[in-house]
Amino acid sequence: MTVTFPVAKAEMLIRRPVSEVYEAFIDPAITSKFWFTRGSARLEAGKQVQWDWDMYGASAPVQVLELEVNKRIVIHWGTNAEWTFTAQSENETFVTITDSGFEGEAEEVVQQAIGSTEGFTIVLCGLKAYLEHGIQLNLVYDKAPYAHVNKPEVTDEQDDSGEVEFT
Repeated sequence: MTVTFPVAKAEMLIRRPVSEVYEAFIDPAITSKFWFTRGSARLEAGKQVQWDWDMYGASAPVQVLELEVNKRIVIHWGTNAEWTFTAQSENETFVTITDSGFEGEAEEVVQQAIGSTEGFTIVLCGLKAYLEHGIQLNLVYDKAPYAHVNKPEVTDEQDDSGEVEFT
């Protein structure tokens, strides 16, 4: 019996020049506008950085394996993720993200691949809104509000359910 391991894949056309789209993933000051809360440094081949999602109390050490300027990013962060950037025109870039190397029992591996596909799709949607329209949609922040580690305090205008009272 042949066993095939799943590969997560997400793709999106971003209507911006390839250099801008590539830079959005290299520079944590930009990436933090649509994905993680903060990154410890710009991506550099052979270096390790840390990405943090403060709202979830999560972080990930990221080993940068390869960078091809405006073409490709390869990292290891428990799995192997690869971004490819293909210029469709002067102001259009097609981004493909694949993630592989999931570990565990068969069902766990499938669920990890599904979750990764969903997560990277959300990231690409946030990237598109930010680069094309200057809008921060907070998609990653709002994906799992019940999992936030820092809950907002209830104000005088809110009851314990978080609903605002209008008078």
